[in-house]
Amino acid sequence: INMLKKYESILIPLMAVLAGLLLGAIIMLVFGFDPIWGYEELFYTAFGSVKNIGEIFRAVAPLVFTALGFAVASRAGFFNVGLSGQALVGWVFAGWFALANPDMPRPLLILATVIIAMLAGGIAGAIPGFLRAFLGTSEVIVTIMMNYILLYFSNYIIRDVFSDKLMKNTDSSINVSANASYQTEWLRALTDNSRMNIGIIFAIIAVVVIWFLFAKTTLGFEIRAAGLNPNAADYAGMSTKRTIVLSMVISGALAGLGGAVQGLGTFQNVYIQSANLDIGFNGMSVALLASNSPLGIPFAAFLFGALSVGSSGMVRAQIPPELVNVVTASIIFFIGVKFIFEQVLRSKRFAKGGK
Repeated sequence: INMLKKYESILIPLMAVLAGLLLGAIIMLVFGFDPIWGYEELFYTAFGSVKNIGEIFRAVAPLVFTALGFAVASRAGFFNVGLSGQALVGWVFAGWFALANPDMPRPLLILATVIIAMLAGGIAGAIPGFLRAFLGTSEVIVTIMMNYILLYFSNYIIRDVFSDKLMKNTDSSINVSANASYQTEWLRALTDNSRMNIGIIFAIIAVVVIWFLFAKTTLGFEIRAAGLNPNAADYAGMSTKRTIVLSMVISGALAGLGGAVQGLGTFQNVYIQSANLDIGFNGMSVALLASNSPLGIPFAAFLFGALSVGSSGMVRAQIPPELVNVVTASIIFFIGVKFIFEQVLRSKRFAKGGK
C-alpha cells in the first residue's frame, strides 16, 4: 500500500503515457489506419539506427532546458508561457556573438555563447517577473505577448542589424565557425554523423544544478515557499518580490540557453522565424509530464524526442505524421487530468485497507 503511494509520482506519468498511446491508437483506427503498424514504424525509426538515437539526444537537450525553465517558474507559483521568446533571444544573441567572433578560441567562444544566451533569456524573463512582482500583472498574459514582441524583435535584428557579411541571404545567416559550433567530431563519429552535440552534456549539468537548487539551497526553499504561500513567505521575512523576479530570471536564462543549444547545436546559424519556437511549448509539456521534477524532466524529454524523431517513420505506414502530435497532445491531456489516475491509485489503496 505504502509502495503505491511511494511510486505514485512515477506511476501517474506512466499511466498518462499509456493512455495517450491508447487514445492515439483509437484515433488511428477511427480514420482507418493500422495503429500497431504505425507504432511499430514509429519506434523502429526512432531506435532503429545509431544516427536516429543520436538525433533523439539532439532533440532532448533544448527540451530539457525549456522544461527546467518552466519547472523553476512553476515552483515559484508562475506559469511561464514565454519560453519560446526567451529561447529565441538566447539563440539570436549567442549566434550573433559567435558570427561576429569566428576566430575566438573554442572554449572561450562556447563559454561566451552560453553566458550571452543566459543573459538574453534572463532579461526577457525578468520583464514579466518585474511586472508581476511590482505591479501584480498576470505573467501568463505578459509572457504570451512577450513571445510575439521577442519574435518580431529578433527577426528585425537578423534582417536589419546583422551586417551583410554575416548573411547568406535576406532571411538566413552564414553558418557559425567550427569554434562556435556545439557539434563535435567525436560525437558525430560516435553517432554515425547525427547532429547530437555538447548541448546534451550542458543539459545534464543543468538538471543536476536545478535539482541541487531546489533540494539543498536557501533560494530553492524560498522559491518553493513563495509558490506555496506568498503571504506566509513574506511573514517569515522572505522577500517574495525578489524571489518572483529571481525565479523568472532563472527560468528565462535556462530557456535562453535551450535556444542557443538548438541554434548552435542543431542548425549552426541564425535565421528568420515565421512563428514561435516549438521547443518552448514542447518544453512546457515535458515539464508537465515530469510533474516539474528536475530529475524526471530528462526522461520525459527523451519520450518527446523519440516521438519527434520517430514520427517520420509513420509515413511508411501511410499514417500522417501529424498523428504523432495527437498522441503527444493526448499524453498532455491525461497529465492535465491526472486526478483520474490519482483516484484510481487511491481506490486501490483503500481497497487494500490503506489511507
